Amino acid sequence: MPHIDLYSDTRTRPTPAMRRAIAEAEVGDEQAGLDPTVNALNERVAALLGTEAAVFLPSGTMCNEIAIAIHCRPGDEVISHRFSHVLSYEGGGPSHLAGASTWGIDGANGMFTAAELEAAIRPPNRYLPRSRLVVVEQTSNTGGGRVWPLAEIEAIAAVTRRHGLALHMDGARLMNAVVASGIPAATWAAPFDSSWIDFSKGLGAPIGACLAGSAAFIHEAWRLKQRWGGAMRQAGIVAAAALYALDHHVDRLAEDHANAKRLAERLADVDGIEIDPTGVDTNLVYFHVRKPGWDAARLTEAAAADGVVFGSFGPSRCRMVTHLDVTTQDCDTAAAVVRRLLGA
Repeated sequence: MPHIDLYSDTRTRPTPAMRRAIAEAEVGDEQAGLDPTVNALNERVAALLGTEAAVFLPSGTMCNEIAIAIHCRPGDEVISHRFSHVLSYEGGGPSHLAGASTWGIDGANGMFTAAELEAAIRPPNRYLPRSRLVVVEQTSNTGGGRVWPLAEIEAIAAVTRRHGLALHMDGARLMNAVVASGIPAATWAAPFDSSWIDFSKGLGAPIGACLAGSAAFIHEAWRLKQRWGGAMRQAGIVAAAALYALDHHVDRLAEDHANAKRLAERLADVDGIEIDPTGVDTNLVYFHVRKPGWDAARLTEAAAADGVVFGSFGPSRCRMVTHLDVTTQDCDTAAAVVRRLLGA
């Protein structure tokens, strides 16, 4: 029986070469600024994103939550897409950690337009929360891994500047957007006051993310990193994996995108599956189960029993994610398993 894990790109495992980089990493006390590998990673990410500074953190969620706490004061409002990670999958972190309220915008493919943002911003009124921060998730996860158009992001940035709001990019899959669009990471990050990239998804590292911004912003980020238990010691062993990923695993994201498109095309030919392959921009493949007697939960359970693992996101919606440990043959096998199950 095959074991094909399409649940998430977080399921990637360090390659043998990455493990060697981990084992050979030069290390020191990260909190004291003495870990040369962590320092090199922070400098690399700051240069990559075109910012003054960056800080290595254990997770992307911590990047988001620290950014929110710096940009907002208790009672301020965070605006994002209603299904964005920061609103839906961080355990209520904005309200608990920063005392910030949240406001979700509807929009196609997990994205919103500048006009939709303009309509969502609160007018000055002491009875209302004060709009303070806008968060854009690049790529849009629940929107199907779609890449936000750069022109739309620039228009959104113009709206935030006009209203005196801060703009933050959740860059969990930013490098997927870079590879899919051909637009450099620094160009994507330029309109934002803060941004970050993740190493533990498509880039295949076991842990970590880097938050980037101005020197003053990162100074405050270090304070919250310490307060929330994110400071580390000889963290070069994991920073080395991130550096290896930046050196070796960025361009190969195109393979994941090609596999995702192929998988979507195979699924589109399955009776009982609804999917538009033209909407697959990167490595996320969402589809609906439309076969009578079947739903997302039943299909994922049956497929797992046949060695193909993927997720359900609602009564009919499923998600498959291609990554470093998924081959083209795996994609063909996964589609064939779905075809066989729904044809039974």
